[in-house]
Formats: sequence, structure tokens, C-alpha cells
Amino acid sequence: MIKLDLPIIVEGKYDKIKLSSIFDTVILTTEGFGIFKNKEKVQLIKKLSQKNGIIVLTDSDSAGGIIRSYLKNILSEDKIHHIFLPRIKGKERRKAKASSEGLLGVEGIDKETILKAFERFLPNQTKKSKAPITTAFLMSQGLSGGEDSRLKRKYLLDRLNLPYCVSTATLKKILSEISDEDEIISIMEDYKRGANG
Repeated sequence: MIKLDLPIIVEGKYDKIKLSSIFDTVILTTEGFGIFKNKEKVQLIKKLSQKNGIIVLTDSDSAGGIIRSYLKNILSEDKIHHIFLPRIKGKERRKAKASSEGLLGVEGIDKETILKAFERFLPNQTKKSKAPITTAFLMSQGLSGGEDSRLKRKYLLDRLNLPYCVSTATLKKILSEISDEDEIISIMEDYKRGANG
């Protein structure tokens, strides 16, 4: 088990069971949309986030995006650390059929993929020092404020295996953590070649 300094929020009990087999830390569930009505749990989440922040890991579907957005609105921006898992088609073993969007939830993702997503929070990991992605850079690549920026963002999110339900502000933060300008430029050059090819 890997000791983490930050607590983690997930959607359901099976997600919690999965992460509890990997990480030694406090793991809370939102009980799906139950978090919207559970004032005590909201207060607990706020309290836990006060020291160093809290990690939010929801499923990569639209429901996960709604829960993530809600948490983003109740927590201070500097106290929330988003982790996104890739969109992987499939169904969990315990379920009779796949979710409505046909994507695996946190519980169905393999340990190696989860560890890769948590890489920057693991002990003895040195953070790469790199320039953050800016709004100006996103605009220069046509990813914000442009005619086809929505399509271009979707292409980039597909290539980086990230969920579609992220705002431009959140996208900047995520890209600053997992990518750099050179990689994004390269992906957008591929987009242009595909659009013109």
C-alpha cells in the first residue's frame, strides 16, 4: 500500500474499495449524486481539504463531470486536485451490463493506470518544473475563443484520453500538470494535417 498525504474523494463504495487496495489514506465517497443533499459530508470534505487540499477522482462519464463540477464549486480552487482517468470502454465485472455511456468507472480501471494518474502525488516523485499552460497559448493553438475551438479541444482531449466535460480553465490546469506546449503543438499539427488531408 502506498501512503498518500492527501485524502481522496470518489463516487461510490466500489471505487473506494478499489483505491483502498492501493492507497493508505482517507477515502470518502460522494454516494453518487447523494453529495448534493448531504450537508454533513460536504462539511467533512471542506474540513479535510483545509490543510493540503483533497484529490477528486470521479468516473470519466457525464455524471462524474457533474459531481466534479459540484465539488469544484464548494471547495477553494487552491484546495482541489483533479485526477482524470482515461475514457476506457467496457463494463465492471460485478455489473450485468455497461453504463449508459459504456465507460469503465474508477472501480474497473486497472491498478497500473490508476498509479500513472496519481503519479504526481506519489511519494519520492519529483515534480517536473515547467511553464504552465496559459489562456494565450490555448488561443494561439485555436483551443479557445476560435471558430472551431470546441472541435479542436475535443480532438486534444481524445488524444490525451481525457474526459470532455472540462472547462477551459480546468483544461489549462490539467494540461499544465500532464503535458507541455511542445506536445500540444504536435497534437494540433496532427489535427491540421487531418483536417486538410
